[in-house]
Amino acid sequence: MRLTIVKITVAIAAFALVFFALQRLLVPKYATQTLEGNLIREYYRSGFDHDVIFLGDCEVYHNFSPVTLWEEFGITSFIRGTPQQLIWKSYYLLEDVLRFETPRVVVYNVLSMQYGEPQNEAYNRLTLDGMRWGLPKIRAINASMTDEEDWLSYIFPLFRFKERWRDIGAEDFRYFFRRPQVSVNGFMIRSEVVPAEWIPELPPRGNYRFGDKAYEYLGKMAQLTAAHGIELVLVKAPTLFPPWPTQWDAQIVNFAEEHGLLYINFLSHIDEIGLDFNYHTFSEGRDLNVFGAELLARYFGEILQDSFGLPDRRGETKTAEHWNELTALYRRAITRQLAEIERYGSVRSFHIE
Repeated sequence: MRLTIVKITVAIAAFALVFFALQRLLVPKYATQTLEGNLIREYYRSGFDHDVIFLGDCEVYHNFSPVTLWEEFGITSFIRGTPQQLIWKSYYLLEDVLRFETPRVVVYNVLSMQYGEPQNEAYNRLTLDGMRWGLPKIRAINASMTDEEDWLSYIFPLFRFKERWRDIGAEDFRYFFRRPQVSVNGFMIRSEVVPAEWIPELPPRGNYRFGDKAYEYLGKMAQLTAAHGIELVLVKAPTLFPPWPTQWDAQIVNFAEEHGLLYINFLSHIDEIGLDFNYHTFSEGRDLNVFGAELLARYFGEILQDSFGLPDRRGETKTAEHWNELTALYRRAITRQLAEIERYGSVRSFHIE
């Protein structure tokens, strides 16, 4: 009887080992395409000592340079951004942050307020798969899933990616145990210059009111930050596309006034920031390049310090050592990208290694 139990236990353990090894192999590593799929995971290796946390979509992870905030003001920050990060994902990422630390300021970029319902499984995966398991992740999955998605596939991603065996490549083995680093504290460096020569015009909408679900989660975000003594700052990044209609802006202005929040529409401060979309964008005005992101960080850093009295931590030995390492990593990545642009006409390696 005892031998039978041992055999069953060994068989179950062997099955579990093979199952999870296959799952790890087949789940995308986001090493050569859609690198943004690694952004959420990188937070958990960051040390959890940040005075400022950014939440939102590409308008945060491409447009604000944490290293510049550190170099110029001694502000410690991390960007928890992902593509099409709808506001309920941002809210549950904030709940997730509060499991590890309590920042002084949370900055939320408001562009995704335009979405009132779940949109796309592929974008959901880029945020949700990287979250550590806990109540925030469970709630985020429930709020984000489309009708076509299966809850079980989030618990066992092998069920979602089982057909991917045809696409297995060298990177799946290389990054079997550890994903490539693609950001510096959540900021994805892009050093190319692709001027904004033409901005598409979108047809007018029939209704510009933000949806009830978007408002619900913005209210929950305001309540959660207030309950933890955190300052919530709403921002609209200074990017030219997609457009930010005055009707949307007015709603955020009203919400901020009603809740006593600071709201900054950086589109109204482009000249003060010093942005020139002939030079400070890598995507024709849709995102800032690293040089534009540094200008924006210098402008925003002054506001953060003046408004909230954030401490200058450059005199703290351990903190300074950590951020000096990040700064060196950041500078090496920019130098490498510029060399690749000079040699090949484009950036070929986006990993931060």
